[in-house]
Amino acid sequence: MSKAFTKESDGDDDDDLSPPPLPAGTKNYITPQGYQRLRAELLHLIDTERPKIVEIVHWAASNGDRSENGDYLYGKKRLREIDRRIRFLTKRLDIAEVADPSLHHGNDQVFFGATVTYENQAGVERTITIKGIDEVDNLQGEVSWISPIGRALLKSRVGDEVQLMTPGGLERLEILEVHYPAPETAH
Repeated sequence: MSKAFTKESDGDDDDDLSPPPLPAGTKNYITPQGYQRLRAELLHLIDTERPKIVEIVHWAASNGDRSENGDYLYGKKRLREIDRRIRFLTKRLDIAEVADPSLHHGNDQVFFGATVTYENQAGVERTITIKGIDEVDNLQGEVSWISPIGRALLKSRVGDEVQLMTPGGLERLEILEVHYPAPETAH
C-alpha cells in the first residue's frame, strides 16, 4: 500500500495562524479576571486534557492497524487541536498587558474596563463593558477596546456626545453613565 494515501497531516502548517491583529503600536490589554481565565484554560489543557488524549492515542496505537482505528484518528486530531490552542494561549498571554479597571472606580471618564451606558439618537439605551480582545463575550454585552464602539467611547465622559461611524451612517451617542468595579479589599 502506498504511504501517500495513509499519511496524516502533522498539523505544523497551522503554526502560521496568528492571533487576531491588534492595532499597530498598541498593547494587548486584558483584565486580571480575563488573564486568569485564559491562564486557567492553558494550565487545564497542559495538565489534564493533553495527557488524557496522549494516553488514549497511545492505547489506540497499541491496538494495531491505525488506518481504520477511530480512537487513534480522533485522538490525533484532538491532540492537534489542543496543541494549536496551547500555542495560541501561550502567545497571547506572553504579550498580555494586565490592566485593572478597579483603579478607575468612581471616575466618570471612559477607560479600559469601564461599563458604559449610552443612548443613541433613537432614544435606545444600551450598556456595554469595554474589555480586551481575548476576553470579550458579546452575549454578555462586552466589546473589545479596539472595536469601533469601544474606540468611540474611550476617553469620553458622562454627558459627552460621541460619534460612531456605522454601516448606516454617522450615529451620535450620549454617555449616560460610567461604572468601574470596586477595588478588592485585602483580607
